[in-house]
Amino acid sequence: MTQAFDAIVVGAGQSGPFLAVKLAGAGRKVALIEREHLGGTCVNDGCTPTKTLVASAKVAEMARRAADYGVKVNSPTVDMKAVKARKDAVVGASIASLTKWIDETANLSLFWGAAAFAGDKTIEVDGQRLTAPKIFLNVGARAVMPDWPGLAEVGALDNASILDLDVLPEHLIVAGGSYVGLEFAQVFRRFGARVTVVEYADRLIAREDDDVSALARRLLEAEGIEVLVGARDFAVAKSGDGVALRATIDGATRDSVGSHLLMAIGRRPNTDGLGLHRAGVKVDARGFIPVDDELRTNVEGIWALGDVNGRGAFTSTSYNDYEIVRDNLLGDGRRKVSDRFPAYALFIDPPLARVGLNKTQARASGKSVLRGFYPMARVARAKERGETEGFMEVLVDAETKRIVGATLFGLEADEVIHSLIYVMAADAPYTVIERVAPVHPTVSELLPTLLGTLAPLA
Repeated sequence: MTQAFDAIVVGAGQSGPFLAVKLAGAGRKVALIEREHLGGTCVNDGCTPTKTLVASAKVAEMARRAADYGVKVNSPTVDMKAVKARKDAVVGASIASLTKWIDETANLSLFWGAAAFAGDKTIEVDGQRLTAPKIFLNVGARAVMPDWPGLAEVGALDNASILDLDVLPEHLIVAGGSYVGLEFAQVFRRFGARVTVVEYADRLIAREDDDVSALARRLLEAEGIEVLVGARDFAVAKSGDGVALRATIDGATRDSVGSHLLMAIGRRPNTDGLGLHRAGVKVDARGFIPVDDELRTNVEGIWALGDVNGRGAFTSTSYNDYEIVRDNLLGDGRRKVSDRFPAYALFIDPPLARVGLNKTQARASGKSVLRGFYPMARVARAKERGETEGFMEVLVDAETKRIVGATLFGLEADEVIHSLIYVMAADAPYTVIERVAPVHPTVSELLPTLLGTLAPLA
């Protein structure tokens, strides 16, 4: 027997539940399918739990630095079971709230199980067949586990399983020197573990400008994290009760031996097993589902939202995907993916926040670009807080006076960046910021000063 719905939403990540509830509220009969847990990566093993750990690690670090502020405390110790319990409580509260919301929504049916297409507009889940003229795929992504020799036999942690640890690793080896890897590296170092980061590229966070990568490395090494870059020919083996990661670096073989290995080398979309070929939905060489500017796949009546479409790998972009589809289906406007600015943050401490172009991209754009630069060491709030590492950098189109990009690396950068994002979204010239009387002492108050340093980008 086949159950008919007006819409089927596959995946309960950051797009799926909101879209399902909105469609149900508009009178549609909706099926929401989830195979593992409500909330997707963000709530369960992404933003919510990791930033809870970042907060605990920050407290531990500040306790160690207490004497710098004239505060005398005993040497701090970290109770990993209590850290995990706090994390679990925060995650649990989010899941409970989401569950209650879905359960109380009329016209919405929740199905548990792995979904797969049985044909055009027909989905099978846990032995049941569902059909609908509109299907929305929000199935997310997972950590890449490469075929390195020995890895399958020895095993490794990923961004999800590492969150289950309630003991402190003696020595954590992190394979991957980008966003996920660096956050966990700093967190566990601040908890008291020895940490080594091994990266394939010749620098950390290689998509960023060279000076950003260099600063990130200096900050992490200053905290005692060992950083190895330019690694090749990886292999994994058991080493006593721990694990050894072997790699070739500068032509020489090097073994990093630790108690735990975290794999953080990238993400892959959860499209395998969906039976997309049965519905005629195309995927690219990496398994992502190509979509147009309104998130539609190549098949009429099927959309792909969130990490799976390759148009953004963040909670914010997934939620924005939902907003685009919602407004295009139920609203009166035509919203597009290309209308948004690429913006994200790396939540090490201090945080790195980015929007639009960086210097490398600006030079390649062929535009006449102005650059403003201001060191955090000259920001009053940063000096008062004793956190003066980093800088603020903004890029402006010399002809239009529009902000085309910014890199903020320092105290509260993840919050300050939004002042620039909103000006960019308003399509306003940078000069509107120069006329503001800001609140003192803050980090944001220095944005007019930063823009006052504009000069041609070299």
